[in-house]
Amino acid sequence: ITPSLDEMVNVAKEMERLGFDIPLMIGGATTSRAHTAVKIEPAYSGVSVYVADASRGVGVASNLLSKELKSGFVEKLKAEYEVVRERHKGRQSRVKQISIEAARENKVAIDWAEYSPPKPAQLGIQQFDDYPLEEIVEQIDWSPFFQSWELVGSYPKILNDEVVGEHARSLFADAQQMLKQIVDEKWLQARAVIGLFPAASRGDDIVIKQGEGECVLHHLRQQNVKPPGQPNYCLSDFIAPEEDSSEDYLGAFAVSAGFGIEAHLERFEADHDDYKSIMLKALADRLAEALAETMHKRVRTEFWGYVVGERLDNEALIKEKYQGIRPAPGYPACPDHTEKRALFELLDVKNRIGIELTESFAMTPTAAVSGWYFSHSKSRYFNVGKIKKDQVEDRAQRQGESVEKIEKWLAPSLAYDADS
Repeated sequence: ITPSLDEMVNVAKEMERLGFDIPLMIGGATTSRAHTAVKIEPAYSGVSVYVADASRGVGVASNLLSKELKSGFVEKLKAEYEVVRERHKGRQSRVKQISIEAARENKVAIDWAEYSPPKPAQLGIQQFDDYPLEEIVEQIDWSPFFQSWELVGSYPKILNDEVVGEHARSLFADAQQMLKQIVDEKWLQARAVIGLFPAASRGDDIVIKQGEGECVLHHLRQQNVKPPGQPNYCLSDFIAPEEDSSEDYLGAFAVSAGFGIEAHLERFEADHDDYKSIMLKALADRLAEALAETMHKRVRTEFWGYVVGERLDNEALIKEKYQGIRPAPGYPACPDHTEKRALFELLDVKNRIGIELTESFAMTPTAAVSGWYFSHSKSRYFNVGKIKKDQVEDRAQRQGESVEKIEKWLAPSLAYDADS
């Protein structure tokens, strides 16, 4: 996602360099009016217009092609984007942040001398080559399924919603029918690999011990000003420090329920059946998330075994009522997608179960989930938010990379304009 947003700006710059004057329409996942106004439009003297969804594309194109409507449409658009830029600048100036040193001084307070980290029942790596789909179906969280179809509401309440209930029930019935086929006819194969390792924190980094070597994970810390009593979180806060006498542990995982999907998508494409194609992709995503939930439960109660007596129903699991977290690279607590590289090398994911990383660190098959397991009772999800340049420079030094490269991958998390 991050590289594609950057590439949109590069395209606008190239169009400007080559003297283009045709309109540039922007759309797709994660694009926004703000990104278009702040990043893309200033790079191109022609018209850059954000289109919220495909259904509006024809109307926008008609305005841009019309001799009578174009000038007024463009004038209004540019005025709106100027307002968006001013608001963006104002919001940035209002956000109060602290130095990385001050943020570290306000880390999560854990008395490690009084804590005894639970040792996993099974250290090392385990792989599951063909996880039974029927065992993970019950763990499906259906609310995101409806959201993927742009139906807002939580399951099961959405089925009786006054506005979208009828549509939701019809969609759910079709999903159940296809899900039964997926399981009974083995349309998809689910695979998982997990690992549990000795680990320790080293400042904002986490060091995973592998025999004589080590794998270092570079995490980010919140830098926004916090109310009294609230810490500036970093994932390394939840792992015992190197200087502590107790040996702590960290888990890693990668799962997918997308193996075998291409043959069925090709079949639907040949039949021009977009509905079933989208349905299958949505269900594969749900099964992958359900497998991640299933493996996490088994880690907590069996492979790591730090909560052997856990008794939670699916609703409680969806609401994350359990002890521990499984943050994923690219998400708010660890927004850097490049950390997937360390995870995939640690677990030998490609060779073990066949999930691969693209050059922009997307996973294939796309119905895949990967991340880390933390066991501490104080571990929690949080949003790193925007970070200052001092943390970027510190991260670059720790990682042995250039500041520019770190800025490229952390562009959405920067509290400053890296281009200025």
